[in-house]
Amino acid sequence: MALHVPKAPGFAQMLKEGARHYSGLEEAVYRNITACKELAKSTRSSYGPNGMNKMVINHLEKIFVTNDAATMLKELEVEHPAAKMLVFASKMQEQEAGDGTNWVLMFSGSLLEHAGELLHMGLSVPEVVEGFKLAHEKTEELLPKMVCGSVKDIRNYEDVSRAIRTSIMSKQFGNEDFISEIVSQACIGILPVHSQFNVDNIRVCKIEGSGLHSSTWIRGLVFKRLVESDIINVENAKIACYTCPIDMTQTETKGTVLIKTAQELMDYSKGEENLLESQIKAIADTGANCLVAGGKVGDMALHFLNKYNIMVIRLMSKFDLRRLCKAVGATALPKVAPPTPQELGSCNKVYVDELGDTAVVVFKQDSDESAIATVVIRAATDNIMDDVERAIDDGVNTFKALTRDPQLLPGAGATEIELAKRISQYGETLPGLEQYAVKKFGEALEVFPMTLAENAGIKSTELIAKLYAEHQYEGGARMGYDVDGAGVATCDAAEKGILDLFLVKQWAFKFAVNAATTVLKVDEIIMAKPAGGPKPKQNKNWDEDPDTTE
Repeated sequence: MALHVPKAPGFAQMLKEGARHYSGLEEAVYRNITACKELAKSTRSSYGPNGMNKMVINHLEKIFVTNDAATMLKELEVEHPAAKMLVFASKMQEQEAGDGTNWVLMFSGSLLEHAGELLHMGLSVPEVVEGFKLAHEKTEELLPKMVCGSVKDIRNYEDVSRAIRTSIMSKQFGNEDFISEIVSQACIGILPVHSQFNVDNIRVCKIEGSGLHSSTWIRGLVFKRLVESDIINVENAKIACYTCPIDMTQTETKGTVLIKTAQELMDYSKGEENLLESQIKAIADTGANCLVAGGKVGDMALHFLNKYNIMVIRLMSKFDLRRLCKAVGATALPKVAPPTPQELGSCNKVYVDELGDTAVVVFKQDSDESAIATVVIRAATDNIMDDVERAIDDGVNTFKALTRDPQLLPGAGATEIELAKRISQYGETLPGLEQYAVKKFGEALEVFPMTLAENAGIKSTELIAKLYAEHQYEGGARMGYDVDGAGVATCDAAEKGILDLFLVKQWAFKFAVNAATTVLKVDEIIMAKPAGGPKPKQNKNWDEDPDTTE
């Protein structure tokens, strides 16, 4: 009897045939480092105000033209397990701080690149990881000392606009002043006195046509819809919201009615009409002069609504209906019944407007008590409007971060170079092999000014040398790369108004270091055999019956 000889030696012999197993520095660690470096390299050219756009075509063949790393990663569906860890860190940064996604990717990629060099030199993975942790602890200690200012009054338009300008500049260079002004006005306009600011309370409505500088914001809501009724303008609106259709009531059970004469038919129809009219009259008697329906509005119901001078708007999305209820303080009713005074919403003005050739319905609140604001974006194409929307989203998230921590750091690579200098000096004081990893942590921080220089088309080495030279002097800690200057120009980032949020940087360091050390600690990759059966993509006709005809 012949013995079965396993085809693969070692650990792989215990797995099913078809499973894959990689171990050690060469097979696992370096492979992971290479994958993460490639991911970071692809988003790196999109960093900063001069960052290039990427054209991403997702699995539904929708085209995205953007330099926003979060959007790229969301649409690309990265498969490599190690690279996915960087993607998860980037997503957590988006959730926690709302900005700095590309920063996390670039720094974790740079850390891994330098870790690869240390491993080639002969250091062990635990020594590299320990060095990175020591450097991160030192960074946490140094960051608060580098704060160059803060937003003292969160309701001051100028201070807020200056603080959120930099995050918008990286997406919309040249339009940052205009967009930051709109965003700061919209955010402060609906900032609650006692509760936390909610980013979902800033809505965006995109309308093609005109130019970006025709964009504006409205305290209230804007919907790209026409009204159903003849009435198109209501002052001091009392709004009744229904999640159901507004039509004749259908009976719950089927029944047969025997009609013998024309008069009986007339009386039957008249009874239905009277019932519907009495329902609508009851709604009108509550003082409601605007009705929002979540379903279709019947012709007969519309006739009576016009008769009682009630404006009718139909919203197909339950989310829109929910937001409207929140904005006007109404309660969504599940059936056609007269609302109580507590269930009625109120709004200063509801009217139909036309922007370009697009009709919109506007629910406008003049008081400061409005819970929701809408930013109306105007631009020539959908792609431009999508990109502006992403810039506004970053601005709104930055405002939320400001409400939690108003401290600001100098931008334009100034903070990173100062940290690189101080951490390298700290590395010199350490006795063990960890000092090499600490110094490499400092070198990894140089990736940010280098990338800003490369994306602007100037020599990165020249800029790094110039920045290091200026950071040696007292007061040089705020010197960064001047985007507007000619050639290798530097400027005082705080004076120029290029500011980063302390909170964004603090979280970005945590997520980037955690992601990089987690990837480094992987010494084996074990991939089970994939499940059997042809995948739908391989077999296009997978859902069709097999052809039995000869």
